[in-house]
Amino acid sequence: MRAVVQRVKMAKVMIGTEIVGEIGKGLLIFLGVGVEDNIEDTDYLASKIAHLRIFSDDNGKMNLSLVETGGEALVVSQFTLWGDCRKGRRPSFTRAGDPTVAIDLYQKFIYHLKGKGIQVAEGKFQEMMDVHIVNDGPVTMLLDSAKNF
Repeated sequence: MRAVVQRVKMAKVMIGTEIVGEIGKGLLIFLGVGVEDNIEDTDYLASKIAHLRIFSDDNGKMNLSLVETGGEALVVSQFTLWGDCRKGRRPSFTRAGDPTVAIDLYQKFIYHLKGKGIQVAEGKFQEMMDVHIVNDGPVTMLLDSAKNF
């Protein structure tokens, strides 16, 4: 399971003219499910992100987590995180999880994040979305639940 995590001042996801998810200060999480991912990956990554110390403390050091700051999370599914661009010019998505399995793991990830006391908004799985953000920093982290990443 892969995630691109961005610290934001605000973020929202729109489908057409409808806002389907919106947060204030917190984290925008682009989440990609791979073919080898399972339920353990959802809990591991949710815990890692919830407690990742990337928010500034009173001294300006990245020392506080989403849980400690009371920030929100916006989770957006993004299978393209599994795009392999090493060969040719067109990405290969053979390592991306099957949508019928990936949706369940995506929802379990959100469940685990909420279980840590985090207010969670979300995009719509398998939809074309417009993502609007005000990045804070910018601070962007890449995370992967695989041990060999």
